[in-house]
Amino acid sequence: MSKIDPIFAAVTAPGTPFEIGEQDGLRFFVNAPSDLNQLIEGARRFGDQTCIVDFDGAEGERRVSFTQLFAWRDHLAARLGITRGQRVAICMRNRAEWMVAFLAVVKQGGVAALLNSRGSPAELNAMVEEVTPELVLADTDRAALLRDGGYAGRLIDVTRPLGDAPTAVEPEKTAAPNDPCAILFTSGTTGRVKGAVLSHRSLITGLLGTQLTGTMVLHNMAQQYGVSVDAIASQVPPQAILLVYPLFHISGLGSGFLAPFLSGGKIVIMRRWDAEEAVRLIERERVTQLSTVPTMLWDMVHRARTKDADLSSVRNIGSGGQALPLNLLEEVQKLCPHSMIGTGYGMTETSGAIAQAVGADFLAARASAGRVLPLVDLRIEREDGTVCGPNETGEIIVRSAMIMSGYWNRPEDTAKTFTPDGWLRTGDIGYQDEDGYIFIVDRAKDMVISGGENIYCAEVERVLSEMPQITECATFGIADERLGEALVAVVQADGLDERSVIDWVAGRLAPYKAPVRVAFSAEPLPRNQSQKINKIALRALWPELAGNN
Repeated sequence: MSKIDPIFAAVTAPGTPFEIGEQDGLRFFVNAPSDLNQLIEGARRFGDQTCIVDFDGAEGERRVSFTQLFAWRDHLAARLGITRGQRVAICMRNRAEWMVAFLAVVKQGGVAALLNSRGSPAELNAMVEEVTPELVLADTDRAALLRDGGYAGRLIDVTRPLGDAPTAVEPEKTAAPNDPCAILFTSGTTGRVKGAVLSHRSLITGLLGTQLTGTMVLHNMAQQYGVSVDAIASQVPPQAILLVYPLFHISGLGSGFLAPFLSGGKIVIMRRWDAEEAVRLIERERVTQLSTVPTMLWDMVHRARTKDADLSSVRNIGSGGQALPLNLLEEVQKLCPHSMIGTGYGMTETSGAIAQAVGADFLAARASAGRVLPLVDLRIEREDGTVCGPNETGEIIVRSAMIMSGYWNRPEDTAKTFTPDGWLRTGDIGYQDEDGYIFIVDRAKDMVISGGENIYCAEVERVLSEMPQITECATFGIADERLGEALVAVVQADGLDERSVIDWVAGRLAPYKAPVRVAFSAEPLPRNQSQKINKIALRALWPELAGNN
């Protein structure tokens, strides 16, 4: 990209804010700070601008300015009592306090471990035990769940009055680029919880990469219309993003929170997805940016039609997780005529998107996951480790300053995930065409993406196997118009019905991980030559098995 795009060459040239250098084979932003808090402090300049709109407080609607947020952050930071490098778990639903907690931990040099707030008490405590935090910051509901699950350590309920703060003790020094900054959890294919460690550099690189993309869009528009970049920028409405992804996801943390925060944008928080509420907030708050999955877009389109809503403020829509159907694309463009639609591909272990396509680039290859971003190297490998040619399918392998340092306290898992020369195995199967677009065709990881949520089959199967009546079980995804994929289960069992199996899983894992359908097999489940359950055969049998329920 840097060799052929003059705009990219100009905005990343020596002396510019986005100047790019290279070290140990990795490209990085030369002028980036080493500590994420240094980047965060720059947002103080937005002063009295609205930073957060939240409807989850006891008093109802809350509108928090940047000045107020920093004061709140500093007050909490003084109470943490941590030293650089100590881990602090954050366990809350989407709310202003979550953001304050994250900023406070980073300010004090801590490592923020982001717990899946939708988890059961057992799941929450498994994550806590994995990272052994010095402190947990929680809301009242999650604090109760943690205590119920057996957590007896130090905990601050940040949704209650904090009282007078002690004198803040500033960290002795700033973080080094490769110091850990955050730990985000992923179950992985084994069903065991794992914490991906993201360094200050990996998060900063991802965030500045987002800013670089925005800068290039402005320069391209200026070139297209023959005007200055300043003239284009002056016509761009104030940024307002509707936050729908959970903040413990990399999408919520990065594109939903930190990216707009650093740019002075307004973040409108949704506690949970509700299409009617989303339409109301977009119209009322003049939301300009959405990051969603097709499931949510379908819901929004149907609701907006019935409400005759004005969604014309939306200028940017990011959609990932599955291809955007053509009929949905047409409906979205009718409702949001000024919007630029895009897609991206990334994962927790890559600190966010590593490929992207926006606007005309997206429309040229809607089924793709985008083109590789400038600071990312990507290759497609055959099983023997050799590199595939164009349009040849293999595993996607990536290298970048955005890549995680490894899995917390799991050296064996880390070693399996990285190649000997330091490239990350994504576990995704795909190919790259002659134009550079990446296409995902399958997942080496046994995972289902349902409504934008990652559900790992091994984790669900582990819980199913604990049900005494079940002899064998398997879970997999089937196509679903609304969810993209729906998780289903096939079990060999005695004395059970579908509802009891679904309720068993929902009572032990986050409810969204429960299968939506369960089929019962009177015979042992089919197996392949390796004596593993043959899910390809089960998928073929699914219509017959499900029809017998």
